[in-house]
Amino acid sequence: MVALTISGLRKEYSDVTALRGLDLDIEAGEVFGFLGPNGAGKSTAIDCVLDYVHPTAGSVEVLGFDSRRETRALHERVGVLPDGYELYDRLTGREHVELALDAKDAAGDPMAVLKRVGIADAADRPAAEYSKGMSQRLALGMALVGDPELLILDEPTTGLDPTGVRDLRELVRSEAESGTTVVFSSHQLPQVEAVCDRVGILRDGELVAVDTVDALRAANGGGATVACTVPNPEAAMASGLKEVPGVESARIGEGQVVASCTEPAAKARVVGHLLDAGVAVTDLTVEEATLEDLFAQYAGDGEKSEVTEGDRAAAAPEVKA
Repeated sequence: MVALTISGLRKEYSDVTALRGLDLDIEAGEVFGFLGPNGAGKSTAIDCVLDYVHPTAGSVEVLGFDSRRETRALHERVGVLPDGYELYDRLTGREHVELALDAKDAAGDPMAVLKRVGIADAADRPAAEYSKGMSQRLALGMALVGDPELLILDEPTTGLDPTGVRDLRELVRSEAESGTTVVFSSHQLPQVEAVCDRVGILRDGELVAVDTVDALRAANGGGATVACTVPNPEAAMASGLKEVPGVESARIGEGQVVASCTEPAAKARVVGHLLDAGVAVTDLTVEEATLEDLFAQYAGDGEKSEVTEGDRAAAAPEVKA
């Protein structure tokens, strides 16, 4: 079942085109990472999803509701943690959750919400006394009220310590397992990689990549670095390691030879080549391309062709309040 469908979404602001015919489907229960550099159009896309702004062309359907014509029904079913939110200094944590419950006309126990996000012991303290991490947890709790079917989280790890980040990841996966769809936008790309089922990379108002991280990695030729510990790195290099098919470059490290591979099969070829040349390999580490590496390729200044799920077989929001 598709939870969010964006079709031909275009948004123009005078002489600026923020979105250029955006098409995207997000499945129910999926954790989708929405990524892009500043000015790529993330905020505009999410604002259109929530009907905060009206598109120039195209349509958005959320949970079966047209975002333009059925906005009220949509908002009752969506929870949003915006970047740059503001809390009320004089209100307590409990009062903030009660306010969110009233706004959604939803039933719920404020203390249960605060316990879930780890700040139940601060329920009756005013928000002015909250740390940044506590404020972030409170805002997340407000987004969770009413058991939303869609959660939109923009920079949700801001201010969180490592324990808070771990708790957030567990909460997001728990929500997804219960059927909630999560759109996760963050500049903390390792956190996105750790929690998201798929990612979409937006550049200049266009989706230039939509797929799992593994599939994007494969579409980019593997993007792995193989480090082999050998008794004599100079002899290993002299064996012709740079000539192995799929090896982009090779160099000597500390007691190692390090090969950068452009395709998955090249990793095994490197080891096989060294063994065939009589070079003993005493240890081996493989470092796959990270989401940060892929993001730099797709969202950087260099030209990159669009890669979508249809290419997989061929290859084998700043959110406003």
